[in-house]
Amino acid sequence: MMRTDRLIYGVKWLLDGAAAPVFKMRPRPFGPGYQTVKRGIIMSAIDSGLLRDGKELPRGYGLAMDERVVEYPWLFSRLSKVGTMLDAGSTFNHDFLLRRPPLRGADLTIMTLAPEKRCYWHEGYSYVFGDLRNTMFADRVFDTIASISTIEHIGLDNRMLYTGKPEDAESDQDGFVPAVKEFKRILKPGGNCLISVPFGKRDNLGWYQVFDRAMVEKIVETFGPSSHQIDYFGYSRDGWSRQSAAALGNATVYDVHTGKGWGDDLAASSRAVACLQLTA
Repeated sequence: MMRTDRLIYGVKWLLDGAAAPVFKMRPRPFGPGYQTVKRGIIMSAIDSGLLRDGKELPRGYGLAMDERVVEYPWLFSRLSKVGTMLDAGSTFNHDFLLRRPPLRGADLTIMTLAPEKRCYWHEGYSYVFGDLRNTMFADRVFDTIASISTIEHIGLDNRMLYTGKPEDAESDQDGFVPAVKEFKRILKPGGNCLISVPFGKRDNLGWYQVFDRAMVEKIVETFGPSSHQIDYFGYSRDGWSRQSAAALGNATVYDVHTGKGWGDDLAASSRAVACLQLTA
């Protein structure tokens, strides 16, 4: 018997797909057709290796789209043999990502605070629920750790979108530090930890925070990598592009839940992200 939530999920995607032509004619963040168009952009970027080898993005790329359109292609461009992998934050818990190499059939554990409506355990992926600051894993068990747009939430108020539990209403702006230490502990020597965070003008929105350059440097210092690389991407009315940390120092975010930071540039969320590759 078909589960009701599976049917609803399918209907939602059909409706959004039908609205995709309207979105393409008149892009608006999170408007009808947004999710379908975004998924298409991400799949095309991953499959074509759009961000491989430091490539520049084409003008107009990802207009009115959130930072996932650069984060996912950036990360996939750095994955070859993933080995034993941890998705720290469950940002890969989507069928269109899990069914793409090298994630397809990978030894992948997905960890987040609380169960989500959709999961893919039946395809061989493992799910663990808990605090990334104090995991259940032994030392040096993962070859790859990916934490995309996650550590900016750690230590802050995770009730609204994630758990609904009063005990998850925290206000520790340094909550990401023990999580980064934990990543280093559970990563094998020579393994890669891939992290992305909202970047720009320092800000705390209660449920997540924007990292400035000093905070990005703190991630690197806390992890203590043998080598590292940081890529910065910024958003403007011309879409997403590679930029320098200095050029993005005053970037702001648009919070769709409060309306704070809305602008006519059609930013859907962050206007800049920092993407870090840290090698243990």
